[in-house]
Amino acid sequence: MFTEKERFLKETDLDGDPIVRSHIHIWYQVWQENKEKLKWIENFSPYVTIGMDRQPSRPAGSEAIDVWGCKWTYPIESHDGQVIGHPIANWSDLKNYTPPDPNKFTDWKQAKQNVEKAKLEGRVVHGGTDHGFIFLRLTYLRGFNNFMVDVAEERPELDELVSIVENYWFEVIKRWVELGVTVIGFGDDLGLQNSLPISPDAWRKYIKPSYKRIMSYCRAHGVHTSLHSDGYIVDIIPDLIECGVSRLNPQDLVNGLDNLERLAKGKVYLHLDIDRQKVMVFGKPDEIDAHIYNCIRTLGSKKGGLTMIWYAFPPTPAENIKSAASAMHKYATYWS
Repeated sequence: MFTEKERFLKETDLDGDPIVRSHIHIWYQVWQENKEKLKWIENFSPYVTIGMDRQPSRPAGSEAIDVWGCKWTYPIESHDGQVIGHPIANWSDLKNYTPPDPNKFTDWKQAKQNVEKAKLEGRVVHGGTDHGFIFLRLTYLRGFNNFMVDVAEERPELDELVSIVENYWFEVIKRWVELGVTVIGFGDDLGLQNSLPISPDAWRKYIKPSYKRIMSYCRAHGVHTSLHSDGYIVDIIPDLIECGVSRLNPQDLVNGLDNLERLAKGKVYLHLDIDRQKVMVFGKPDEIDAHIYNCIRTLGSKKGGLTMIWYAFPPTPAENIKSAASAMHKYATYWS
């Protein structure tokens, strides 16, 4: 009988069991509207776990300034926000800019205690970064339009700004590695709907070196890396694997199951992000069933290598959540 950590390591090494496990996260507004219809879903399957936001996480219209000095606005209750204040909107601001202190990223003393306890219990020990790792953080600091122009013009100041962001995260990562975590999670939405926002060559010039330095450091010290990225990333999947990503969380339809099969299956562990724009929200039960089946048939294997996660955002109806959960349960053992 494997411990949680032992199973995690085997599946990450693409030598796990064939069962495809899934997680459904039901957003606050969806739960609030359908809570009576969703009572059945908890603990209904050994293969499908459920998360529900039963309380709003943030009121609509709230604002906040993060530790980097970026000002956020949150127009919709419990949803992510948008950066509207950029501390380096003008390059003249760079000379006086002070990045956050890695020592204050988290309570490192408490983190050490948590890590030691999890190790004793044979559990997977997670470290993490913010959602907004390298690429997104650069857009937050400069503003999206400014950053696009910077890349197009190959502004020399970019090298310094990238170094500021990279060095901060490298110090955070070193602390996680020293604590002995099993895996470190990274979040950076690198893609748009149908393309990268900058060219693949520009990504390799400005973003890839930071990824490679940080993730290769993790892997060299026996720590796995898990990357979440929304959007189209087909053009750089091989680069991400080369950088040291061991668990990749890409979106399904945006990237195409055929592309993910060609570029990633058998090369990296896939934690597949299931569609929240089309079929899963507006499709009929048989279409939802077919999509889950195709995901598992295309990207699963007898040695594992696949899990799935689906966020049920508004306006997803309760009936579609039932169809999705039922399909995830039904096809979980397809490769067994």
